[in-house]
Order: sequence, then C-alpha cells, then structure tokens
Amino acid sequence: MEVNILTVEDDYKSQQLLKEFLTSNGYKVDCAEDGLEAIQMYKENYYDLVLLDINIPNLDGFSVCKMIRKESDIPIIFVTELSSEKDQIKAFDLLCDDYIIKPFSYNLLIRRIQAVLRRAKIDKRESYITFEKIKLNLKTYSVEIEDDIIDLTLKEFKILKALIENYPQVVTREKLLDSIWGYDYFGDTRIVDAHIKNIRKKIVLPYIKTVKGIGYTLKKDI
Repeated sequence: MEVNILTVEDDYKSQQLLKEFLTSNGYKVDCAEDGLEAIQMYKENYYDLVLLDINIPNLDGFSVCKMIRKESDIPIIFVTELSSEKDQIKAFDLLCDDYIIKPFSYNLLIRRIQAVLRRAKIDKRESYITFEKIKLNLKTYSVEIEDDIIDLTLKEFKILKALIENYPQVVTREKLLDSIWGYDYFGDTRIVDAHIKNIRKKIVLPYIKTVKGIGYTLKKDI
C-alpha cells in the first residue's frame, strides 16, 4: 500500500533532496514551504506521516504540530537544526513521534520513518472497529470505506459507532439521544432521524435498518 508523506521545509534545496530520496525509496511525497501551507495541505489530502521542520515561515513547526494533534494521531517526525534539550522536550510534549537533528543520515532517516510507521500500523489496527466495508478509527474519528475517507460530523460518527458496537441489537432513539446528546437534552428525537439520513447519504451503503417506532440497527450484505 502506498505511503503518503508530507514534508514541511522552507529551504528549497533541502526540500528537493529529501523528496528525491524519499521518492527513490518508494514513498509518495508532497512538499510545503511554510506552516500555513502545511496545514492547508494536511486538511485537503490524506497523509500517513509528516516530516516537520520547526523554523519555518508564517506558522512555526511547533504550532503546526499542535494544530494537527487537536484532530489526528498521524505520525509526526520533527527534522530540524534545533538541538537543545528544551526544544526536544517541547516537541515530545506536543506528542511528536520522533525528533531528528540536522544534519542527519538519509539512511538513518529511512529506518526511523519505517519504525514510526510500523508503530503507527499497530496502533491503527488496535484503534479500528469495523462492520462489513466500514472502518471507524477511534483515535482520529475518521471513517473509511474501501480506502475512501468519508466525512462525518462528530455526532454522526458517534451514532455509527453505537450501531456497530451494539450490533445486532436495535438501538433506540432515546438511547442515542442519551449517550450522544446527553441526558440534559430535551429536544425532539427526530434529530436522530435527521442525522441517520445524513449518514446514509454519505456512506451510500444499505447497512442502516430502521426499526419502526423503536430505533435503528445494522444489517449485513447478503
């Protein structure tokens, strides 16, 4: 399976050398030259790993890492000239996966990328729940169907998660309201129906079955 890497480096020559080396080792590489571009590319594309410099324009690497970590556990390796213990501690406190100081060995970089991706693969396998063709990542709150990422809201994700975890039982509208909207929600249960309707449109698979007057369950492909 192809591995997609986002490199964030403002020095063009260093960026191109890194891209050429990674590409020659079988990775697909996109490049960003500053922090704002990195965040935009991250939001618009799917990546398996981010290689992130710290001293970059517009938004420094620490800020980029912090923003990504608010919504994803994607592996992040800092690749930087900053060698102080203070900077390294800050990076790991922001939950980076590794910290490589320039200048570095390209061969060692590849080994460390492989190690991080290996750990991420194990974590990813443990964080998934599945139903038929649907995969829910419980760490990133993302939904995949045959390698396509499906954009669900957080509440839609939680509804689908509840249906999968309770399969083959029927989950009542009231239970979904209590567990997802909270006990202090006194609105109409039709809000659940509206979210189910949106989920059906997005996943485009006939898995969700309405149990009239009660709630919802899942059914498998025949």
